[in-house]
Amino acid sequence: MTKIDIVSGFLGAGKTTLIKKLLAEAFSGEKLVLIENEFGEISIDGGFLKESGVQISEMSSGCICCSLVGDFGKALVDVQKQFDPDRILIEPSGVGKLSDVILAVENTVKDVPEMKLNSFVTVADASKVKVYMKNFGEFYNNQIETAGTIILSRTQKVSPEKLQAAAALLREKNPDAAIITTPWDELSGQTILAAMEKVSLADELMERIRAEHEAEEEEHHHHAHEDEEHEHHHHDDHDGDEHDHHHDQEEGACCHEAHHDHDHDHDGHEHHHHDGGECDDPHCACHHHHHHADEVFTSWGAETPKTFTETDIRRILAELDTGAYGAILRAKGIVPTEGGKWLHFDYVPQEHEVRFGAADYTGRLCVIGSKLDEGKLKTLFSL
Repeated sequence: MTKIDIVSGFLGAGKTTLIKKLLAEAFSGEKLVLIENEFGEISIDGGFLKESGVQISEMSSGCICCSLVGDFGKALVDVQKQFDPDRILIEPSGVGKLSDVILAVENTVKDVPEMKLNSFVTVADASKVKVYMKNFGEFYNNQIETAGTIILSRTQKVSPEKLQAAAALLREKNPDAAIITTPWDELSGQTILAAMEKVSLADELMERIRAEHEAEEEEHHHHAHEDEEHEHHHHDDHDGDEHDHHHDQEEGACCHEAHHDHDHDHDGHEHHHHDGGECDDPHCACHHHHHHADEVFTSWGAETPKTFTETDIRRILAELDTGAYGAILRAKGIVPTEGGKWLHFDYVPQEHEVRFGAADYTGRLCVIGSKLDEGKLKTLFSL
């Protein structure tokens, strides 16, 4: 399968610098082809890339969006057939519409099962976001609005306030894209590639929760099967009668008490079990044997270049334990601090871990639970 990645960006944004970094740190060992089409720059950029052993497929002169219908699709198919690469990188013209390039790729790969569109990103100069939006309107905004990931360049050259303002302008145009705000020299190519491919904290946490949920279900069914093979006899304190019971008598019953509605306190938080054995507490280990995790839980998350202190994060995690923000099951985040360091935090109820770690493409945080109060969470993190 050949992955296709589109790296767009306005003239001079830093696309070739990014591609160099990805080639060195993320794509090493892959068979890769670059399709380039930049006004007057093919010989310069192409010269460097040929020295790197990358095959260049040069397009006809002019903007890529002017030659999409025939030339582009044919070139893409020819490249795939001729070289059978692991990956094709497309660097379109800095003044082309990203939406047109994406459409052209999709129209091509729908008939070629050996290829798939993997990512489409826009590189944007952090110092020029506001002025380019104003001066170049549709052409610039199309690249921003259509990108799956927006990679800000030269962020180390702007103030934190200007960086947050630029990220906010981009977020207005594209609320769904990952926005890389960390200076590139603080990031590995693999981290940038993960952002391009939209590996989110919510996905990571939900995958972990699903795995734990499946393990619990497996354990539950295993015990239920064992219990079918023998009877437990015990003495009832109320009437003295001896009777038989099976743990699987009532499907969906809480593992603590099989047949009774009850409110009780475990380790400082309440379990509420209702008729039918349904438990509405996500912290209960037996929670929802017959529901999938993503039917029960919701997630809230944010990306931000805002800096936090270790004290800030510890205070926030303690607040999550109060119950005022919903029934929080997990939280995870990687956020910048003053001085270029990064804090990583993990939360489960009553257990918090905060440590220093590697930089991420921007500050990211995610909270998973049930009945989340997203407004309060946003205020808690001062977003």
